[in-house]
Amino acid sequence: MSRTESDVVLSVDHVKKKIGRKWIIKDVSFEIREGEVFGFLGPNGAGKTTTIRMLVDLIKPTEGMIKVCGYDVNRQQEQALQYVGSIVENPEMYSFLTGWENLEHFARMQPGIDQDRIREVVEIVRMDKRIHDKVSTYSLGMRQRLGIAQALLGRPKLLILDEPTNGLDPKGIKEMRQFIHRLAAEGMAVFVSSHLLSEIQLLCDRVAIISRGNVLAVGGVQELIQDSSGYVVWHVSPPDLGLQLLDKMPECEVIETPSEVLDDSVLAGMSERAVVTRIQEEDISRAVHHLVSSNVQVLGVNRINPTLEQLFLQMTEGESIE
Repeated sequence: MSRTESDVVLSVDHVKKKIGRKWIIKDVSFEIREGEVFGFLGPNGAGKTTTIRMLVDLIKPTEGMIKVCGYDVNRQQEQALQYVGSIVENPEMYSFLTGWENLEHFARMQPGIDQDRIREVVEIVRMDKRIHDKVSTYSLGMRQRLGIAQALLGRPKLLILDEPTNGLDPKGIKEMRQFIHRLAAEGMAVFVSSHLLSEIQLLCDRVAIISRGNVLAVGGVQELIQDSSGYVVWHVSPPDLGLQLLDKMPECEVIETPSEVLDDSVLAGMSERAVVTRIQEEDISRAVHHLVSSNVQVLGVNRINPTLEQLFLQMTEGESIE
């Protein structure tokens, strides 16, 4: 399907924020389209929370423009925010009320939300069986789902979720992931901020990586991973001669401590005598030919793309993750 400007639900164009004399956000730009799950990743102090607050007009940008469905969030707040549903930090609920009573309370604050719409969002988040129980009896995952039901009351085109899987157990995380995918499949744009990088890799279509107030990269998750230089695990015989030959190739960098760059799952299935290198994909066949012509048997060649977490650490030079 071809993408046009009409598909763009959220546009963030060279947004900057200065607090006092300090530029908290130096330059942030990205777009989110219909039916897309978009991840937003950044280390401590990167400006992630400040950016989210500007998206929902809690604070104003110093420079740049934020548009939702073509409306300027700063100048056309009412028109823009009618298309936005959000959970920023923990959803605020009245524990002494039932889930249904909470939704009724929030529905009164928005025009055109009737009982039918409340029933609809309850079905969307699959809380039919517990919606008339008091919120004080809900698990964290159920509170999260009720918060999303609240955010969906106004039929938003953009859903902003700040750490939606925070504190959830593995079952709750899987359910939340399936739920978000279902919303996107129905055409909603979903913006997800999370520090769980492996989860973002499973959840998102595209991602923006922010560090020190600047967006370092925006792109498809697989696209960003494949564009970065991957690692290759070599199983060769004899291993010592293979290591020596690979180490002398200018296009090949031998990794002396593989545990620093490879996931535990990869290391677990790897022979102790395997050789790990960083080499571009187009140079692998030349390296294989060089080894074979030097009487080294190539028993296996495995290209390992970096995970999103490794890519993040490379781009941010090892900064800690929120």
